[in-house]
Amino acid sequence: MKNTGANSQDSRQGVRSWLCRDDFDRERMLDMEERVRPVRQRSLGILAIALIGSGPWLGWWPALFLIPAALCFGMADLMMPRVARPELLMFGAWIGSGLVIGGAVALSGGPDQPTLAWLAIPVITLSSRFPMRGVVVGVIINIVILLAVAFGVDAHQVIENPVYVIAPIALLLCVAVLSTPLMRSDIQHRSDAVVDQLTGMLNRNALDNRLAELAQQSALTGESIGIIVGDLDHFKRVNDTLGHSTGDVVLREVAYQLRKQLRAFDLAYRLGGEEFLILLPGSDLAQAAELAEQLRAGIAGDTVAGGLNVTMSFGVGASRRGEDFDYATVFKSADAALYRAKRKGRDQVCLSESDGPPALSAVAAFA
Repeated sequence: MKNTGANSQDSRQGVRSWLCRDDFDRERMLDMEERVRPVRQRSLGILAIALIGSGPWLGWWPALFLIPAALCFGMADLMMPRVARPELLMFGAWIGSGLVIGGAVALSGGPDQPTLAWLAIPVITLSSRFPMRGVVVGVIINIVILLAVAFGVDAHQVIENPVYVIAPIALLLCVAVLSTPLMRSDIQHRSDAVVDQLTGMLNRNALDNRLAELAQQSALTGESIGIIVGDLDHFKRVNDTLGHSTGDVVLREVAYQLRKQLRAFDLAYRLGGEEFLILLPGSDLAQAAELAEQLRAGIAGDTVAGGLNVTMSFGVGASRRGEDFDYATVFKSADAALYRAKRKGRDQVCLSESDGPPALSAVAAFA
């Protein structure tokens, strides 16, 4: 097998963002977006009823602003499975909701309207999806929108009576502050439940939670999903000769080496012991094999635990494009490929035999 080019490897590195700096942040955001979506739709319905009911006094145009808000979030939901940084897409949609509310308030009269306080509504969802840095930036953005609407529509009125902006800003800040304990509690409980404390990778609980969502996404997009199963070679020998503390260091450093070569939307899990699994949304068998070889070469070419050389064997499987993603079937084929890699001498990548000729052509790509 040969190493792939640096550009291919670089495309899988450095795709963390300021909103999601690790797998845990992104996993939490994606999970909470699934939970927030139906609630968001109900809240838009409530706002629509309120604006229509207030039409004789506020005017009818503000109600129309809810249409672009719904479209904005709808497009974000459709595009999230296809982008490298889904959190940035969703945060952009969130900013759009603030702009929509600001536009509705501006049309309805400006700073003396009670609807100006509605800019606090989107802030409630910030802490449910994003870490503290996202909450802070979101709050600042909505305060800027609030001030722009108030001063842009009637600056003289605001200067004469600053309460028009002080009161809604105070409400917005209070909502943000009061929601942060829930955010911290959610993060702590999620971390305890889904993150492997030794390596910092996601664990089996996180895997179980994500599989149904991936199957649904695959059914909607028709894209294939690749699976890589990796296992450290002769890891028992490391524990027996160098001790379990050294073995723990090896696992942590190998986990880091794996994660840094993945794309933002690839998902890495520690299944237990020295076995790891990577889910690759949108990757077919050949693409998954290419990444597996990058991972194998990266582990073999580096040192861990202060100079120790280790190797890994990998098995690769993938669902077919246009077919439903059956995790159990694909995992079984990838796991069988891993065992073949072990039997053939370790430190290599083997592909699923169930896919026939595509597997052979993918192997030839590395010959």
